[in-house]
Amino acid sequence: MVELLGAEILGLDGVTAGYRDTVVLEQVSASVGANEAWAVLGRNGVGKTTLLMTIMGLTVLREGRIRFDGGDITNMDTHRRVQAGIGYVSQEREIFPSLTVDENLRVATQPGEWTRERAYDLFPRLAERRRNYGNQLSGGEQQMLAVGRALVGNPKLLLLDEPFEGLAPVIIDTLIGAFARLRRESAIATVLVEQQVELALELTQQALVLDKGQIVWRGASADLAADRDNLAMLVGLQEAR
Repeated sequence: MVELLGAEILGLDGVTAGYRDTVVLEQVSASVGANEAWAVLGRNGVGKTTLLMTIMGLTVLREGRIRFDGGDITNMDTHRRVQAGIGYVSQEREIFPSLTVDENLRVATQPGEWTRERAYDLFPRLAERRRNYGNQLSGGEQQMLAVGRALVGNPKLLLLDEPFEGLAPVIIDTLIGAFARLRRESAIATVLVEQQVELALELTQQALVLDKGQIVWRGASADLAADRDNLAMLVGLQEAR
């Protein structure tokens, strides 16, 4: 596995954000180290997706500051954040349905270690379907393509919004294997929003829990996974099973 670095890759300072007149996040502060994997947990509607969208510049930021890779990106446009090295896999996947798999990867490729061929090596199923159009793929294949497309942009930070939602167990296993390999072979920090709490904690080193738009717990993923009572209280009994 790639060794953790001490440098911060992402910093949030007192971030308050939302949509139009609605405030969703309040005074959120956090720091993600280079190569670290973080889980963002919490019940539905507490601001997890909004947090990722705020990092991408897709919400109304009312207060606070966002740092990335040593620079201030608080007022930076979304496309420039992508160019700076932030990859984002949204719940909607947002692949291009009228482009082939290969074309979807080609338009997103930036110079770096992650090439289209390396993405195909990570997801052999995509290699088999490289000439298929986006709208000809299954949901699981579309998710692989969304992850692969983010990777060929050669990000320093990868944001993943519920990547396992609605997928068959065999596809989830494929994605878990890919993320484990990513952790071993690449120096990309990840922030994972996921409703499957135990899985999210297994895949990450650090975790934070949101409630009503505020951080109510933060620490090592292993510590939270071991504290069953606190885990159930923070995220709900159903999610903690």
